[in-house]
Amino acid sequence: MSGSEANCRQSLAELGAALRGCRVCVERPLGPKLPHAPNPIFRISTTARLCIASQAAGTRAHASSVPFNDASGERLRNWLGVTHEEFYDASRVAIVPMGFCFPGQDEKGGDLPPRRECAPEWRSRLFAAMPQIELILAIGQYAQTWHLGPERKAGLTHTVAAWRELAGRSARPKIVPLPHPSWRNNGWLKRNPWFERELLPFVRREVRRLLTVGAEERFSDPREQRAVTRQD
Repeated sequence: MSGSEANCRQSLAELGAALRGCRVCVERPLGPKLPHAPNPIFRISTTARLCIASQAAGTRAHASSVPFNDASGERLRNWLGVTHEEFYDASRVAIVPMGFCFPGQDEKGGDLPPRRECAPEWRSRLFAAMPQIELILAIGQYAQTWHLGPERKAGLTHTVAAWRELAGRSARPKIVPLPHPSWRNNGWLKRNPWFERELLPFVRREVRRLLTVGAEERFSDPREQRAVTRQD
């Protein structure tokens, strides 16, 4: 292991430990403080080549500390063509939401947007410590706004429809936009059949390639370090 690799791994381990103890949304909130105890939910490692940049934990994830532990997660795993075991293998798949804690619900029972404190506090540092990431799946408008910046199109539909252009950029990591897999987007999926017909086959090929390469490298490297997850 080179010195730079060792420093990167140590840095990520330190970041993971600090993030697990984060209380910025309670102690230094931007607006109303988090209405419950912080419970940051994420999965990071120095070996994952695929990153799911999601929105924020929901009620079931908050209760279990397991991301995408619901019907949306089942749909997402189907979209990616991965098994339950592959999806939750942090050494192969990183999960870095825009908001690490469940943000609470509004008066109508809907989930609030991701907390505004999380991204500026942690996001740049986490990705700087994971330079091996090759593909980021940006799920929903919050992740797309952060990761695509001015390259994000006017609205989710136009952004996702531009996936060929965005995936073809020379910059790395590659960023592919996706809608949220919630049942609330069933209508969107029906109105945009090209998503399942054209985009998902591409996503599945890329995901399988990255999982296969990652598995081969881990098998040949006995020095692989343990992944850092919320459940450590």
